[in-house]
Amino acid sequence: MSNTPHDQADSDQTKLNPGDQAEPNAPGAGENICPECKGSGRIGAAACPNCGGTGKIIEGIGGA
Repeated sequence: MSNTPHDQADSDQTKLNPGDQAEPNAPGAGENICPECKGSGRIGAAACPNCGGTGKIIEGIGGA
């Protein structure tokens, strides 16, 4: 098994959707229902562009 830069780049990068404010498991961030599709993952017949069709976004939590 080779560990080429391409292989490592793929494993180190997490795909973020436009509605995400942080990477999954980032400190101070958590999962929430997408406000655009109301958690369904769809807008009409198409996948929601805000959450990428997951129905969830990652956003900052807490704070003042």
